[in-house]
Amino acid sequence: MSRLTSFLVAGGILGVSLALAALLISLAPEPKRTEQPPQIPFVQTGLVTAGSGPVPVFGSGTVRPSAEIDVVTQVGGRIAWVDPGFLSGGRIAAGDTLFRIEEVDYRYRVREAEASLAASQLALLREEEQASIARAQHDLYTARKGNASSDDNANPLALRDPQLKAARAALDRDEARLAEANLALSRTHVTAPFDGFVQEESVDVGQIVAAGQPVASVFAADAVEVVVPLSDSDAALIPGLWSLSAGDGNRSIGARVVARFGEGSYAWTGYVDRSEPYLDRQTRTIDVIVRVPDPFRSGQPLDGTARPGGSPPLLVGKYVEVEINGLERDDYYLVPRAALQSGNEIWIVRDAGAVHIVPVQVLQRNGDRAYVTGDLEDGQAAVTGGIRFTTEGMRVQTETGQTP
Repeated sequence: MSRLTSFLVAGGILGVSLALAALLISLAPEPKRTEQPPQIPFVQTGLVTAGSGPVPVFGSGTVRPSAEIDVVTQVGGRIAWVDPGFLSGGRIAAGDTLFRIEEVDYRYRVREAEASLAASQLALLREEEQASIARAQHDLYTARKGNASSDDNANPLALRDPQLKAARAALDRDEARLAEANLALSRTHVTAPFDGFVQEESVDVGQIVAAGQPVASVFAADAVEVVVPLSDSDAALIPGLWSLSAGDGNRSIGARVVARFGEGSYAWTGYVDRSEPYLDRQTRTIDVIVRVPDPFRSGQPLDGTARPGGSPPLLVGKYVEVEINGLERDDYYLVPRAALQSGNEIWIVRDAGAVHIVPVQVLQRNGDRAYVTGDLEDGQAAVTGGIRFTTEGMRVQTETGQTP
């Protein structure tokens, strides 16, 4: 077979095959078209809960003493005795003697002052007697002359008036010196100014101290304070903050202080005592002072479970969380913090599974909760996860896998 013939046969076969393929395609049934249902995103939700009563204001700070002073000697000398309990960490009671300075030198000064006072008293008696005699002699002289107005021209020295004044002044001076000597003697006994604890001390028997020398640091045990920095919006939620009387705060604004020790958390009851009348220059916050009376009592376990080691006291220097009773309101809601969207919005899932965007005002954030006001209702479901953006009316599925 020639090459031309082979080429023609192959071309014919290819043409017939293409024709058959086209015929089969044209006769094949058209496939059924099925529309895919729209994809409804799956979201997680949290419950909206209506709140009432005080809106809590949350903050934190470090515990500090309500009063802290240096113990300073007012007289100098050798330390003769130190209370065995006067050690760092030791407890002190108001009026208790902490240590004594040798009294010998100061007793000598008292005796010297007493001797000087006795001499001044005798000198005054003598001068009074001499002044009395001078007055009598002057009166006799004027009576003989018959000049009743001669007192105006009498020589004060002759009547011994200046001498009498000097004797009385000397007596006053020696009385003051005796009082000063007794005061110095009393200051050899250094006493505790209040009930409290010794923070540090540096005094021992035999040590020589000078007047004005600090030998210890003590702080009061009746109360502690926590400085809580708050933003101006948070401070505005505290009722009557600017009218509080420093020192007791009227005890009208309650507060709770929570500290963590080991595996447990413990609470103490306190109150807002006052606020600083200025903003912090660096943080631009307002320092609110919370006071806790009797802080060294055992704290209340938050879980209500007593632990083998017992509940601890509220220690100075401890970092704590603080919850202050804010303004009384009945129009706020508690929502999961994850439900707060950018722009202060809450995405509510309605019964039909449609998202409704609700603008809110955030009052407080704490832990996994937020306190807000807005057009919400108790029991609504708020989106907490699953979508990153939404539009009004967008349909979603909740955790059950169904549209509500």
